[in-house]
Amino acid sequence: MIEDELTEKIIGAAHRVLYALKPGLDEKLYERALLVELNKLGLAVQSQRKFKVHYDGECIGMLVPDMIVEETVVVDPKVVSAYNETHMAQMLGYLNITGLRTALLLNFKHAKLGIKRIRN
Repeated sequence: MIEDELTEKIIGAAHRVLYALKPGLDEKLYERALLVELNKLGLAVQSQRKFKVHYDGECIGMLVPDMIVEETVVVDPKVVSAYNETHMAQMLGYLNITGLRTALLLNFKHAKLGIKRIRN
């Protein structure tokens, strides 16, 4: 599946979640509902997969993205007033460590879904 097609499916699923649950809930609830929607679409989703972070040949810790869909897209549901530089840096870090090229920040804070695609 082409990355753009996959991201559109993920965004569609996120829209359905926000439409059903409305704004005002905890981030983890949107994440779990999105996982349900993506599974209904038959997409392979890994939740909270751990990646080792190495420095100078040593493992210095773990990086844990919220979701990885089809081994292609990192997905990070948020409930924030607005995206900031920290969110963008975090997503670039996820892409660098996972070796993936595309990430989606999905913001469930407002009635209109916030969508930010990040490409590496």
